[in-house]
Amino acid sequence: MNYLNLLKSCVLCPHKCKINRVAGERGFCEASADIEISSALPHYGEEPPISGSKGSGTIFFRHCNMKCIYCQNFQISQEFNQSDFRILSISELAGIMVDFQKLGCHNVNFVSPTIWIPQIIEALKAARNEKNLTIPAVFNSGGYENPKIIKMLSGFIEIYMPDIRYNNDDSAYKYSGIKNYVENNKKSLIEMYSQVGGLKTNKSGIAERGLMIRLLILPNNIGGVRKSLEFIKYELSTDVYISIMAQYHPLYKACNFPEMNRRINYHEYIEIINYAQKLGFCNGASQDYENIKSEEDLFVPDFNDEKVFRYKKTDH
Repeated sequence: MNYLNLLKSCVLCPHKCKINRVAGERGFCEASADIEISSALPHYGEEPPISGSKGSGTIFFRHCNMKCIYCQNFQISQEFNQSDFRILSISELAGIMVDFQKLGCHNVNFVSPTIWIPQIIEALKAARNEKNLTIPAVFNSGGYENPKIIKMLSGFIEIYMPDIRYNNDDSAYKYSGIKNYVENNKKSLIEMYSQVGGLKTNKSGIAERGLMIRLLILPNNIGGVRKSLEFIKYELSTDVYISIMAQYHPLYKACNFPEMNRRINYHEYIEIINYAQKLGFCNGASQDYENIKSEEDLFVPDFNDEKVFRYKKTDH
């Protein structure tokens, strides 16, 4: 099957724009059929099972199927200059994956991959069949997925790392411009879990296969993280790795929304940590609230900087 044919009537995400990207038509995400990336680099700031000691081979794609008003990657997801991006062929994308493997990276990490799934699959096929790629592939997304398309990824993706960003469709629409997030997110995560199960690591604690879910705590409980934890426990499993994130910054357009124009407070943070423990979660990690406050913008990317992140490899 030539997966690139999916671009001729694009339904890769729940927007289901049905536009012909091959012919130059643009939908919600504004992506064309050309592969566009901003950066490709070893990333040492992901969750420990992903970054490990040698880094995660991370590819930051242009565009996104969500328009979050607080997006920390807004420079490449929503506002950008053409000169800031590289257009790649399938072969060149496959080559980047192999280069990461040669550097010793633990995996290939696709950031905002949803709208690039056909190109990613074709590049993975080439890298594995022709270039001896053996490290796992990480699907690192905001969780706004078409469950039928996720089903097609079976056998190509070893590690899924989606968000559960919202447990309320009204909030998803208000703050990210997307409809029917909750149903599509849950069905997609159930499909992901059916493919790869809970997280499995090697003897060094490096992820080899499985589902990891990110839960970003938003101010005023806007994301409904408690309900997300209940969904994971009762409809998936506590063997899913959960990453509770305290790093929310009121970036980009968040200043226009008073309820989102602040960092989270300690009460909001500890309430989620305590509830996760109450539900019996022990497989995962949480960002330390005090360290996040003191480090402030350490892990906020700047895609106008060649290094993207300000942290040093020796910090990890």
